[in-house]
Amino acid sequence: MRGGSPVNIDGIKGKAYDSKLMKRLLGYVKPYKKYIVLAIFLNILVAGLGPVRPYLTKLAVDDAIVNKDYNVLLNIVLILIATLLLQAVMQYTLTYYTQLMGQKIIYDLRVKIFSHLQNLSLKYFDKTPIGRIVTRVTNDVEALNQLFSSGIVMVFSDVFNILWIFGFMFFMSWKLALITLSVLPFLFYATFLFRKKVREAYRNERKYLAKLNTYMQEHITGNSIVKIFNKEKEEFKKFLGINAEYRNALIKSVFYYATFFPVVEVLSSISIALIIWYGGGNVIQGNMTLGVLFAFIQYTEMFFRPIRDLSEKYNIMQTAMAASERIFEVLDDNTIIPNSANPKLLQNLKGEIEFNNVTFAYNQGEDVLKNVSFKINPGETVAIVGATGAGKSSIISLLTRFYDIQKGKIKIDGINIKEIDKFELRKKIAVVLQNVFLFSGNIKSNIGLNSEEITEEKITEAAKIVGAEKFINKLPKKYNEEVMEQGATLSVGQKQLISFARALAFNPQILILDEATSSIDTETEILIKKAIEKLLKGRTSIVIAHRLSTIQNADKIIVMHKGEIKESGTHQKLLAKKGLYYKLYLLQYKEQEKFKKV
Repeated sequence: MRGGSPVNIDGIKGKAYDSKLMKRLLGYVKPYKKYIVLAIFLNILVAGLGPVRPYLTKLAVDDAIVNKDYNVLLNIVLILIATLLLQAVMQYTLTYYTQLMGQKIIYDLRVKIFSHLQNLSLKYFDKTPIGRIVTRVTNDVEALNQLFSSGIVMVFSDVFNILWIFGFMFFMSWKLALITLSVLPFLFYATFLFRKKVREAYRNERKYLAKLNTYMQEHITGNSIVKIFNKEKEEFKKFLGINAEYRNALIKSVFYYATFFPVVEVLSSISIALIIWYGGGNVIQGNMTLGVLFAFIQYTEMFFRPIRDLSEKYNIMQTAMAASERIFEVLDDNTIIPNSANPKLLQNLKGEIEFNNVTFAYNQGEDVLKNVSFKINPGETVAIVGATGAGKSSIISLLTRFYDIQKGKIKIDGINIKEIDKFELRKKIAVVLQNVFLFSGNIKSNIGLNSEEITEEKITEAAKIVGAEKFINKLPKKYNEEVMEQGATLSVGQKQLISFARALAFNPQILILDEATSSIDTETEILIKKAIEKLLKGRTSIVIAHRLSTIQNADKIIVMHKGEIKESGTHQKLLAKKGLYYKLYLLQYKEQEKFKKV
């Protein structure tokens, strides 16, 4: 069994704000400090221009309308229009640069996550579902996009807006300002209660969303199993239950928002009513001008708008904190195969491979290889056979340093592979697997993998040698024929032929065939048998096979059993021993005879 306990990176700690996480997030903002400085400066100006409008209304009423001075009124209207135009230009500039900064930061973050994932060893992917990893790079990064584009910077806008409004209100009438703000204690309490309830609702929402995504991924991938066992109705009922849980969590979250915003509106209305009552009385008594009363009504409406906006920013912050927590769990994972500080290069590789008392376990205490020792001379073809779980494929994973061993040494040309640059090492090795993976693209790109070193001539030559050219030339676009995801439009045999062509095109010094012909029909197997012989010629090769008939001509056969080497020798010598290999051979021979009779 590979890996270990699955990594749980869907849970959140429920913090609306985490200073450590925010400090790390701000590290991605650092390269774009000039955007932040510009945004804060523009925020101050834009926020300041907003409260100017009610003040101009006050001047228009008191200095122009009351005095019936048309020229003053016209001047004030022109100033008001100029203020609105200036505010619009500044708002456009502010929005453009904050969005630009957000996109640049998100680009950097995606690059860092993808680069980090490329460096992680296979052990990480053994214990982490692929769907969950994709969610980190897409959904969670997008949540941070909202924080950087309209969260952090726009919070300044709301705060400065409130401060400017306070300033104008107290400048015009400190008594009326205090009357206006008398509802603040109720507003603070409502906001505190809202934050607490929304946090709980959001936590449940994310939990049920993760549950729904997991269920969907499993049952879309395993759709054929559901159909063949006629379990559609049962699985649909389960889906309805999970979907209902998620829906109810969303409705609960919506309920709190639907309650909070009307409360803010009610408090705003109460504040306006108090202004009209107190201010109107003062106007009647001649202690206050009508323009001041009009201005305060506008200021009150403006004051509660950023309060509502801040509640939205809180939701963005909540989402971003949860998303960043999961993203940093990925970035902090150090399941990486280390490279030597002074790596050695493989020059003039001969291809000698040696395993010296190698012990390895995917999970501590569960050894899958136990003191394995063998040597492969340059140019030799060695076959490794054994039952499922014997450790055959693990040998390949260790040779390519997808995993590191716990004990012993693995050498190539006498050099410990831990001292060799791991990227250089993998360039010298080609692996053909039983389950071929093809990328979306075309036939040509799947053979050459878009390598600049692999020319079209090399691609066509490789396809010709392995016999893939025959079916490729029948395709409408030949080598430019589109390949769907995982090669869905190609047969198993065709995909396998492409994988052989890919291995040959890269001209490796060491070739590994891991059950490479087990999924191929007899006709295709005959077609590529000669190609394999050409492929193996002059290369050090390791062949892992269940069909013993395919490896009878190997220079040496290693028989594995429960992580240990039980036998080693040529096909004829092993049969003469009448040991484990002999039993495996007889077992397959009897099965073939039964099949022929049928």
